[in-house]
Amino acid sequence: MTTRVILVRHGESSYNAERRVQGHCDLSTLTDKGEAMAAQVATALQDLTFDAIYSSPLQRAKRTADIIVSGLPNPPALQTTDDLKEISLPLWEGLPFTEVESKYPDEFRDWKDQPHKLKMTLPDGSDFFPIPALFEQARRFWQTLLANHAGQTVLVVAHSGINRALIYSAIALPPESYQRFQISNCGISILNFSGELGQSVQIESLNITSHLGEPLPNLRPKHQGPRLLLVRHGETEWNRNGQFQGQIDVPLNDNGRRQAAQAGEFLKSVQIDFAVTSSMLRPKETAEIILKHHPDVQLDTRDDLREISHGLWEGKFEAEIEQSYPGLLHQWQLHPETVQMPEGENLEQVWERAIAGWNAIVQSYSGQNCTVLVVAHDAINKAILCYIAGLGAESFWNFKQGNGAVSVIDYPNGADSTPMLMAMNITTHLGGVLDKTAAGAL
Repeated sequence: MTTRVILVRHGESSYNAERRVQGHCDLSTLTDKGEAMAAQVATALQDLTFDAIYSSPLQRAKRTADIIVSGLPNPPALQTTDDLKEISLPLWEGLPFTEVESKYPDEFRDWKDQPHKLKMTLPDGSDFFPIPALFEQARRFWQTLLANHAGQTVLVVAHSGINRALIYSAIALPPESYQRFQISNCGISILNFSGELGQSVQIESLNITSHLGEPLPNLRPKHQGPRLLLVRHGETEWNRNGQFQGQIDVPLNDNGRRQAAQAGEFLKSVQIDFAVTSSMLRPKETAEIILKHHPDVQLDTRDDLREISHGLWEGKFEAEIEQSYPGLLHQWQLHPETVQMPEGENLEQVWERAIAGWNAIVQSYSGQNCTVLVVAHDAINKAILCYIAGLGAESFWNFKQGNGAVSVIDYPNGADSTPMLMAMNITTHLGGVLDKTAAGAL
């Protein structure tokens, strides 16, 4: 019984536009642009039915939620909770970021580089750690929501900081990773919970912004390093049928070619400077179709981006695998890092070559402010996304990768800096906010 949560950040606010710290301060209001963004979210979510809607009580989030609710057919009543308030930054709130950086240089450096250690000494002499407090707030919200709405679809409208903490606490990403994910104004993220907090959670998508008129989240100011667009190949007939394909070189089917063409149209206006693909047929054809809109870009291939070898599972359906290897498929679904594929690979082997290939691509464009298209496979992409997030192979199933989906990874401070996951598993170009691609085997 899956509980689906649609997580939205408020629209652009006056303090966003002025580059001021907001936090718990409730003087910031939506700009005209922010109100228009909220209406665009309502349009994007019109086909969904919600069982409950929650919002932060701070006016920039509540106004966003009110606009969204007014654009939905037969929505439930909006509820507010203090557990969705933005991170509390009591010494900084209302100040321009430039003033914070000059007035509190050591604390600001911690905020950027090791946010979990950020400490504020309050007027009463007590020490306050904003990030751990925010994570506790996020866990408290999840425990309440999951207890009250098991198996339902819930819309949550809040803020950048708390939305990050909600996502991180759901997938057990620690507070020190606070700056790894981007949460844009009116960006949409989707989480699927299998049960209570602490049980399996899938991020179906992260920070979708295409409904706002731009296909991808904007680059951050002073961006110095490469941007990589990580794409999964289009559908194959074996994806459609649920057969394990692995390193059997199955080509795209007609729907897969349509998905590749839709991804190409989606990325048509995006500057692509370089392109790399797995050497297998299905990602290579996907990349070639996308690059029809970028005819001057050379396509390079890498063998280390080839899909996981499923060994003796390849070509088989789940029922056949269960019959031949009782319990092993269930183990793969629960603890994938512990499974050795019969006469195939384990995730550690896949991880080593996928990450080596990824890092080689990143280093190839070190120092360049460029965009690189990388087309690969489900398991390869999931390994890369875990690595980008700072997670291990045990988190393999936390990230969904639909056929033809686009993810965006930035290196804002250069190729040797910590990467930032700007968006993940965008499939809006294939029809709607939800990922409706085939859920077949890898």
